[in-house]
Amino acid sequence: AYDDPIRIHKEWLGYLQPVGLVVVPAAMVKAGVVVDTNLMEPHARFLEALGTWAFNETDDQEPVIHDWASFAMEVLDWQDRNLVKEPAALQLHLPDYQETLRPTYGVPNPMKAGDGKDPSDWMMLIQELPKGEAFDRPAQVEGHHWQATPQERFERLLRETQVPIGLLVNGREVRLVYAPKGETSGYLTFPVKAMSETTGRLIFGAFRELLSSERLFTAATEQWLPTILSDSRKAQAEVSTALAQQVLSALYELLRGFQAANAKSHGKLLDEVLEKEPNRVYRGLLTVLLRLVFLKFAEERDLLSRHGTFLQHYSVAGLFDRLREDYAQFVDTMDQRYGAWAQLLVLFRLTYDGCNFTGEDGRLHLPPRHGYLFDPDRFPFLEARPMGSTRQPGETIQAPLVSDLVVYRVLEKLLILDGERIAYRGLDVEQIGSIYESMMGFSLHVADGPTVAIKSAKPHGAPASVNLEELLALPGAKRKEWLQKATDQKLTGKAEEALKTANRLEDLAAALAPKIDVEASPSRRAVPAGSLILQPSPERRRSGSHYTPRSLTSRIVGKTLQPILQRLGNYPKPEQILALKILDPAVGSGAFLVEACRTLAELLVMAWRAHEALPKLPPGEEPLTHARRLVAQHCLYGVDRNPMAVD
Repeated sequence: AYDDPIRIHKEWLGYLQPVGLVVVPAAMVKAGVVVDTNLMEPHARFLEALGTWAFNETDDQEPVIHDWASFAMEVLDWQDRNLVKEPAALQLHLPDYQETLRPTYGVPNPMKAGDGKDPSDWMMLIQELPKGEAFDRPAQVEGHHWQATPQERFERLLRETQVPIGLLVNGREVRLVYAPKGETSGYLTFPVKAMSETTGRLIFGAFRELLSSERLFTAATEQWLPTILSDSRKAQAEVSTALAQQVLSALYELLRGFQAANAKSHGKLLDEVLEKEPNRVYRGLLTVLLRLVFLKFAEERDLLSRHGTFLQHYSVAGLFDRLREDYAQFVDTMDQRYGAWAQLLVLFRLTYDGCNFTGEDGRLHLPPRHGYLFDPDRFPFLEARPMGSTRQPGETIQAPLVSDLVVYRVLEKLLILDGERIAYRGLDVEQIGSIYESMMGFSLHVADGPTVAIKSAKPHGAPASVNLEELLALPGAKRKEWLQKATDQKLTGKAEEALKTANRLEDLAAALAPKIDVEASPSRRAVPAGSLILQPSPERRRSGSHYTPRSLTSRIVGKTLQPILQRLGNYPKPEQILALKILDPAVGSGAFLVEACRTLAELLVMAWRAHEALPKLPPGEEPLTHARRLVAQHCLYGVDRNPMAVD
């Protein structure tokens, strides 16, 4: 196992459980980061550099870092020139809180020899806190009017100074923070006590590799820490592409689950809506997946509730953990139990209506958010209610019999990738949008005969369904052309000959077997007549779905907005910015509108400060976050011929 560097990186990262995206194994291996498992001499040097401290009278002494500067020089081989004490250029005054944020140290960029006034002159900021001060709890400090956690204060400093890398140090822990401009932050916390133990040498090895003098100051550009952090973000785009394909598979799984539930209800669940508006079923199932992705994203950002009852009994993550345990122990009976879908319905209702509950472990409060996405009356069939019905106060519903196995498989595709948990907190909004887009561009049909789904000829296209009876009825010589027109797939060689000569459905299915999509047609078998199938539009089939990276959107948005912003003058007023209207006439996954939101929000914050017109902010909210909300509410419009894209 220790001959595999990817495996080693996964091991220490699994122990530390990063929050958000900091480093990924592939980027570290590319940069030559190899964690040495034979660290006797460096580990001994590390232990000698530590002091001890008792944080309470009743506690034992534990190892701590007394002073970061001395520790970095003794253990990581830094030099005096690598640390600048409280650089004036990196201090941030917060007039709205009457405070000034200042780092303990600034680490100069070894690739530049600037005067320190440009953000690129600095590689890293370091904030030393009093020993044992928690990173994630507000500290009652004299002179602090902003009641934010040290992590929130430090992130604000990193973003405003435009130095994206930082270290938070409190003696007991060292936290590597990465907060690039306009992107989601992430952090990785190294516990000193764990690293001081023999079993923690692997963690210490990773700590030393990432923060050593060589990695920060003398390594080649492609091997130094800023490059590793940046490349890790680029690698996340590949994660979102793979996840998008899995979410599409989850849509097929959910469709089969509702078809089975409809059969159990003898048609009461879906027959009416299938007869009157079949695509409403597709849109309803797609909305379920949009809700789940949204909720997982919100859970990992602590936007819902940290109450124990919610996390254990109502959250998406809590439900998946219970189903995963059931799958390990009772897999044979999971398709005969139906409680998980009912729990999801409760979660959807809680998100829409909110709740206020006080139990033994305190008060569980969720505000009623209402809104379009979670409105239970949009798709009543999800709750086994008749088409067009509206919910009634105190109404009791009989949830559809969607099995726990189906819900488990859906959640597994949403939460697990290559055997690892997906960190939704590390996904950018554009990446969430690309996941949504992978499920769009379909219509729902009822199969007229035995049907298989043929793989897309495009890397990220969608499989197209083919009626085998219709294909078999054609003369052998015309089947290849018909298949290519319907699916864009072209058979050659033995497969082409088998397609031409097949005279039974079984022979035809065998000829097509290598081209059958196993997610849409499990076990490469044809689904019988009457089955629900998803058929992509010709455009969706041919073009596929695509992740639009920020490297593209930022340039296009910047070029587009430049002449408009120039007309506003050097110092536009806040109301001028909020009066702008930005329309994307083919919104897709919304990537261009998201980038426009970022651009205008940054300009709005500058306008507030230039005109001394900073509004009163909600408690704990940064100006940039508030500005993005206002820009999204006032300036952004999206149109698409696919209504689900606008959703």
